[in-house]
Amino acid sequence: MEGNKIKPRAILVFGAPCSGKTTFASNFAKRYSLAFFDLATIKEDNDLTRKQITLIVELLAHTKQNLVLEGCLDTESDRSEIRSILYNAGYDPSLIWIQTDVSTIRNRMKFKFKSVAKAKEEYSRAIKSLESPSDNEHPIILSGKHTFETQNKHVLSGLADFKINDRKR
Repeated sequence: MEGNKIKPRAILVFGAPCSGKTTFASNFAKRYSLAFFDLATIKEDNDLTRKQITLIVELLAHTKQNLVLEGCLDTESDRSEIRSILYNAGYDPSLIWIQTDVSTIRNRMKFKFKSVAKAKEEYSRAIKSLESPSDNEHPIILSGKHTFETQNKHVLSGLADFKINDRKR
């Protein structure tokens, strides 16, 4: 019966700053009683290196609990590294890419930073390192402007489609 074990799931959420990643990830985690970790905030608040973040992910993977992770997933290499750690620990990792138009992001950043200059600076810095997903990453793509209920339905549908298509391979 070992082969019938359900793998723990890891939902990895990425996208531009102020696109709605944290809102979606925290709401999704709450809805399904999943552990949620904002890796970027953990990294910044504790002045951690990338290596230290990957060690945290390795430790989290040992728990075998279902996870929602957001942040520190800006590049294909970042995402690949985290997915590999989780996959090797027996997880079924899935990517969720939150997309939002630039004008909405800029307005949200102006509100967040209370300064147009600071918003522009942060946006420029963050966008330089952000890579859209490659063809082989197969993310579930969400609009950061839709309601959580709409996003949730889309994710559940995408996860079901992924599992069905994965079995066909």
